[in-house]
Amino acid sequence: MKKARKTPSTVYFVGAGPGDPELITVKGRRLLIAADVVVYAGSLVDKKILNCCKKGAKVFDSAKLAIEEIIGILSDAAMQGKKVVRLHTGDPCLYSAVGEQMRMLDCRGVPYEVVPGVSSAFAAAAALKKELTAPELTQTVIFTRLGGRTKVPEKERLSSLASHGATICVFLSVSMIDDVVKELKKGGLRSNTPAAVVYRASWKDEVKITGTLKDIAQKAKKAGFKRQALIIAGAALGSGAAHPTKLYDRGFAHSYRK
Repeated sequence: MKKARKTPSTVYFVGAGPGDPELITVKGRRLLIAADVVVYAGSLVDKKILNCCKKGAKVFDSAKLAIEEIIGILSDAAMQGKKVVRLHTGDPCLYSAVGEQMRMLDCRGVPYEVVPGVSSAFAAAAALKKELTAPELTQTVIFTRLGGRTKVPEKERLSSLASHGATICVFLSVSMIDDVVKELKKGGLRSNTPAAVVYRASWKDEVKITGTLKDIAQKAKKAGFKRQALIIAGAALGSGAAHPTKLYDRGFAHSYRK
């Protein structure tokens, strides 16, 4: 008589946050504490966050692994009924290859869940003490990147996105900041448009520089930023740029305030 196949445990894709170990969610930390197997993005996740892992937990640095090796570790552990965490930097839904990993787990019949994390875009905004949206100025935020080894669709060229006048957060592109500025200007943003670059937002060695599209590239290059830095541009970064919000205006009635 054949033995019934054991139902695999759930793999949890957890957002570790932008860097500061305290910015992981309560749920993410709880799962990490209980995990038997952890695969983390070693090139981007602060290793201090792993201090909460229990004694005996097997921890793997995915920076040294190919996708097939990562999925092999995750699925093998899940098939053994172990508690498994795949720890991504920031939020797993942005630039993390989580979609590819989930599809591969689907093919193996391994269940998974995604636990959101704090994106570096929000950590950068917090570092700058800025709101990315501004009443009557811009109500849209665009997350994008320049094309490199991973191509960007032509219709998503930075110049095209810049034409909307929204706040733009450009990931994974600081090494090409001259091209970023060129594309933003081509899309209609003026040289005096406020801009900022935040290096390793929320880490202890965080550095932030501010300026405009006229000088932000020069400042970023002078600072030596090559990677792990986010570029933000848009009128919302300007001082006193926004109109007062109606949400707390005395004359603005809603269901909670007459």
